[in-house]
Amino acid sequence: MVMSEDDVRAQLTTPLASPAFPRGPYRFTDREYLNITYRTDPDALNALVPAPLKVTDPLVRFEVMRMPDVTGLGDYTESGQVALVEYDGSPGEFTLGMYVDHLGAITSGREYSGYPKKFGKPTLSVDSDTLVGTLDYGSIQVALATMGYKHQVMAEAEARAELTAPTYMLKLLPGYDRKPRICELVRSQLTDLTIKGAWTGPARLHLVPHALAPLADLPVLEIVSASHILTDLTLGPVSVVHDYLDGDR
Repeated sequence: MVMSEDDVRAQLTTPLASPAFPRGPYRFTDREYLNITYRTDPDALNALVPAPLKVTDPLVRFEVMRMPDVTGLGDYTESGQVALVEYDGSPGEFTLGMYVDHLGAITSGREYSGYPKKFGKPTLSVDSDTLVGTLDYGSIQVALATMGYKHQVMAEAEARAELTAPTYMLKLLPGYDRKPRICELVRSQLTDLTIKGAWTGPARLHLVPHALAPLADLPVLEIVSASHILTDLTLGPVSVVHDYLDGDR
């Protein structure tokens, strides 16, 4: 039987005989976070955050996420850097960059949602009395995050607020003339969240300058907070909040 045009339009991604990722929604079980929020240089941060988002306080969060059980995707680890921002006066976060060790998670994140994912090698583990998150880009370690292991229980409401803030991404897809065909600010939010445990403690973050993994371009001036959270959750759908090509259509 020949594949019709309707059949083609019904597909999510390629290759058609073996898609790079399945349809969601994606449910995460025992997703584990190490989050370190720090204050950085305001000029450096503002240069990376697109309008209409606004930086009101130059805060950045470095995060490592261990995901051992994801429907359709399996087992992987992810690390990212997000800016704390406002949109229309409401708080949220803008994803600056993500580094992932799993092809399906990279392709689904970029194609379907607009997450700025690249291949990297993050890890999250316990070393004696310390929770340790690392990120390697190629053979070079570009981030080392440490936190005292379960020093103090974190209020569930605080943990929930940290994870459920709206997340904003730029979805950029070029046309064949290399001009943008899709150029949108999109938003997603975690849903069906169950906090299984949350803790805080002393933390440090070391970033190494790298040309293609430029986390250190946002220097660590002051550690503001740290969290270690274990949760089940669902990745919510993506919606467009701003179309940068509206005036060109």
